[in-house]
Amino acid sequence: MQHDIVWEDRAANYDRLAPQVARAVGAGAELVLLTETFSTGFSMTPGISEPEGGPSARFLAAQAAEHGVWVAGTCPEVDAGGELPFNTFVLAGPDGGTHRYRKLHPFATERERFRSGTGPVTVEVGGLRVTPFICYDLRFANVFWDAAPDTDVYLVPANWPAARRHHWQTLLRARAIENQAYVVGCNRVGTAGDGVEHAGDSCVVSPSGEPLATAAGVETIVLADVDAAEVAATRERFPFLADRRR
Repeated sequence: MQHDIVWEDRAANYDRLAPQVARAVGAGAELVLLTETFSTGFSMTPGISEPEGGPSARFLAAQAAEHGVWVAGTCPEVDAGGELPFNTFVLAGPDGGTHRYRKLHPFATERERFRSGTGPVTVEVGGLRVTPFICYDLRFANVFWDAAPDTDVYLVPANWPAARRHHWQTLLRARAIENQAYVVGCNRVGTAGDGVEHAGDSCVVSPSGEPLATAAGVETIVLADVDAAEVAATRERFPFLADRRR
C-alpha cells in the first residue's frame, strides 16, 4: 500500500489506513505491506516511541485478524531494557502471532534517536520465505546477500525522499537481480512534517529484475503475485549464488 502519512498522529493514520487495507484485501492481497513509520511519519521527536506491542503493533494485528491476512509496517518501539527505540518492522499474522525485525542501519541523525538492530529475520508466509529490511538498509548489499539462501521475497518499507528516487528505483532492481529473489519496495507519498517530499515509486520486482507492478506519486495499491517456484527456477537456470566468495 503506497500511502501518505499524517505527521505524528497515530489515530488519524489508523483511520485512514484501515479502509485502504480492506480495499487491498478485497483486491486479493494475502500480505499487505504498509510503509516505514506508517503511524507517525519519519519523526525523531523525543517521546514519539511506543512500547513493544503498543498501539501500532496492535493496529497491524487487528487488521490481520479481521481480514485473515498478513499485515506489516514499521513503528518506533522501545523494548523492556532500552532507552532509545528501535525502528521495528512488525509482521502480524492471521493467527494472532507477530514477528519483528529491527532496522540494522539508522540513517543520518536517526542514529542519535534510534538503536540499531542485530540481524535479519526470515519468516515463513504462505509457503514463501520472507525477509524484511527497512529503507536505508537497501543501500547495504551485504545484508541482502547474507539472507539470500533462505529468502524468496524481500520486503522493504520506506520513507525514501523524492530527491533520491532514482537510487530507490535502481537499488530495488539491483537487490532482486543479484539475489535472484522478489523485492517488494513500499514507499510513502506526500510531504512529511519535516518538509521532506516523497515520490512513492513503490514496486514489486521479479527474481530476474523485471518490475511486475509499479506506482507513481499518489496513494494507491500495488498488487503482484509472487511464487517460490519462480525463485527456485531462476536460481536453477543461473546458479551464481553458489559462486559468491567471502
